[in-house]
Amino acid sequence: MPEPPLKVLLLAGAIQVRGSSAYTLNLTERLGRYEVDANLVCSNADVLKHCSHQQDRISVYPDLQVPIWRRIVLGALRRDLAQDPPDLIHVQSREMAWHGIWLSRALTVPYVLSVHDYLGPSEHLVYDLDWCQRVITISDSVRTELLARTHLPEERVCVISSGVDVDQQSEMLPVLDPDHVPVVGTACPLEAVKGLPFFLGAAQRVLERKAEAEFLIAGAGPEEASLRRLAQSLGIVKHVTFVPNVAEFASALSAMDVFCLPSLRQGLGTVMFQAMAMGKPVIATSVGGVHRVLRDNQNGLLVAPSNSRMVAERILELLDDPERARMIGEAGRSLVRAEFSVEAMLRRTVDSYWSCLNGRAINGVQVASTGSPLRCRNSSAQK
Repeated sequence: MPEPPLKVLLLAGAIQVRGSSAYTLNLTERLGRYEVDANLVCSNADVLKHCSHQQDRISVYPDLQVPIWRRIVLGALRRDLAQDPPDLIHVQSREMAWHGIWLSRALTVPYVLSVHDYLGPSEHLVYDLDWCQRVITISDSVRTELLARTHLPEERVCVISSGVDVDQQSEMLPVLDPDHVPVVGTACPLEAVKGLPFFLGAAQRVLERKAEAEFLIAGAGPEEASLRRLAQSLGIVKHVTFVPNVAEFASALSAMDVFCLPSLRQGLGTVMFQAMAMGKPVIATSVGGVHRVLRDNQNGLLVAPSNSRMVAERILELLDDPERARMIGEAGRSLVRAEFSVEAMLRRTVDSYWSCLNGRAINGVQVASTGSPLRCRNSSAQK
């Protein structure tokens, strides 16, 4: 009779339309392929109401992130889990780090923490080395900065890049189809760090040179109103479409010919990988983990941050040479397929789970020193 799967609790805040939430949902839906029973606890999942995600694996605890209520909510969660506790807690973001520590101590189970981007200028990462067995960072650059800013032991901090689907083929027009107006777009939470004013500045410059072009901004966030005003003041509002009400970015990405990532700081870029998986040529700022992935003029185009002129020049390069744009898009797709697939992310994450449980008895199984779920032995059989 097969042993029960490893039970992992994924602990998250609000599920939103952003790369870090896509990461969480991929774990929730797909870890079962690797004999991991993953269940998600979050503070809000309204964005999933009309999606086909596995609702039976998602439990919503409102007020989980409200400071005056979080202890009460966590106490309720602990009681709900007491009869069947997880073997491991995977905290999905540093915003939930305190919650993960509290629950880990209360249930006496270890936890893993994912860090998707950089700490703020005065931010301190909360962790407990007695219970935190691993910190998973999205890129080498995030790991390097995290180690410089904290006292975490190097051996506890690893890099597992977010993965995207690479084999799902959708019915899309070829990049820069001559019978259609080209669409240059971006997709992200509308936040200051994403550098979107420079995208709009580039759009103005492109339109001055090439009237036949449209621009798309998919996503919602605190900067939406100011970005709309900027488009108006630049005189390009008729050529810019905002799509704030999306449950996921795939449909917006499929409408684009060129994807732009103008971020001022960027851990890596899950949405960028989604665009690349669709064969879209990417123009991105050479910040954070991006410049370690993209090779300029090979699988993408790199620009300096905060530089509308350079973004515009690179957009025009692609619009003026569709064949080159398609070649860069295909090179990007090949890179994602080789190095940034969901399956690769899942395999590395599961390996990390088991290495964290080294020496612990899980469901009557003693985890071997290899940390591999395929190399466990039943402790009762050793007597």
